[in-house]
Amino acid sequence: MTQIMASLKLIDNKVMFEGRSRDNNHVTLDYFPPIGEGKGYTGLELLMISLAGCSATSIVSMLRKMKKDITDFKVEVTGDRKECHPTVLTRIMLKFTLISTDTNKDELERVISLSEETYCPVWAMLKPTCEIQVASEILLS
Repeated sequence: MTQIMASLKLIDNKVMFEGRSRDNNHVTLDYFPPIGEGKGYTGLELLMISLAGCSATSIVSMLRKMKKDITDFKVEVTGDRKECHPTVLTRIMLKFTLISTDTNKDELERVISLSEETYCPVWAMLKPTCEIQVASEILLS
């Protein structure tokens, strides 16, 4: 078992925190007014960024192992959340955009599927409790 660690520290008199892992720069967490000042990410925003980052890392890594030309890669993520507490995400939509000269749609869809099924732990954790929809496109560079 591998252990990872992060820390969170209150930095104002409302609900603004600094989060950090390893020796990386901190990330600021805050909530919308009037609870917070809205000067940082919310936990759900960071969760969606984590899903986008985790899946993108595995997808780009697999494409590079396939010796594919990657000019750019982008993930747009949108989440729907419940209005009542707990205000959990009920659906997340991921849109992957790859700019490449030599990757076809089947190859991209295959590595997205592998990310979902095997390589992205964030996706695996969210999947049992949240519907995750995927769209993808390839643009020529």
